[in-house]
Amino acid sequence: MKTCHSLEEVRTEIDKLDDKLVELISERSHLIRQAAAFKESVEQVKAKDRIDDIMQRVRKRGIELNINPNMISELFTIMIDEMVETEISEFRNKEIF
Repeated sequence: MKTCHSLEEVRTEIDKLDDKLVELISERSHLIRQAAAFKESVEQVKAKDRIDDIMQRVRKRGIELNINPNMISELFTIMIDEMVETEISEFRNKEIF
């Protein structure tokens, strides 16, 4: 981790990380859209067991990295909920064609 020597430098580094986070979320979203092609039902898209596994894994990772696991859970819940809706749309569009 970089040690910063001014508030401006801290903010610059935060901005760089924010850009990377958005790029990673975009990559995840593209993969979610691809996943819809391999699923056979909306229930399979919702994949409750998979979501539970993800949540446990990211909470554990947050704890390992000394990040509030509740914050991680909230962020992932929002992201996953939105991406499940996207995947459901992709799945339904696949059925039309």
